[in-house]
Amino acid sequence: MEVTDYDEVLNIKTEGEQKNFNDSLHYHRYEPTPYNALEYLFKKYPLKRNDRIVDFGCGKGRLNFFIHHLYQPSVVGVEMNESFYKQAIANLKSYRKKRKTGNGNIEFHCCLAEEYDIDAKDNRFYFFNPFSVQIFMKVINNILVSIETEPRRIELILYYGSQDYIFFLENQTVFELKEEVLLPGLTESNPFEKFVIYQLPN
Repeated sequence: MEVTDYDEVLNIKTEGEQKNFNDSLHYHRYEPTPYNALEYLFKKYPLKRNDRIVDFGCGKGRLNFFIHHLYQPSVVGVEMNESFYKQAIANLKSYRKKRKTGNGNIEFHCCLAEEYDIDAKDNRFYFFNPFSVQIFMKVINNILVSIETEPRRIELILYYGSQDYIFFLENQTVFELKEEVLLPGLTESNPFEKFVIYQLPN
């Protein structure tokens, strides 16, 4: 399916990239994860309805709606850009018009990633290289603090994960590599074109 097909099916608008750059060098330009990459990921990495997925730097909400469409879990989008946040809310209204049942919650928060209050039910965290490793470290620390309060199985999903992210996780945290999902025809020419999934040890 092409991007416009999925947007049409979900009754949302998520095409396009961010034309201008953020004022802060710590926050990277918005670009949605390609639908064909998401399709492939979730064939290899299915979610459960009782999962609660947080997408940091969610933009217009593409990942949130795609996941909800497939599995009906609870999904959370965290976006610092007020314009993208408003577009995500508009997409939410459009998405709900096509769905009579309300299985799984969809919510969006307009705030800095490091200021998002990790919920005790959050157990999957998605990152498409949305910010610098300094911000990433703060977010991971927030996640680890939340686990001390509410122990649970946590997994991180990184798309196009930077070397700084990977180095930090493998050398300064207890997270372990669970699996890599390589994208046929893409990873061979660009080693960053893949999903890397980390988990906490049992």
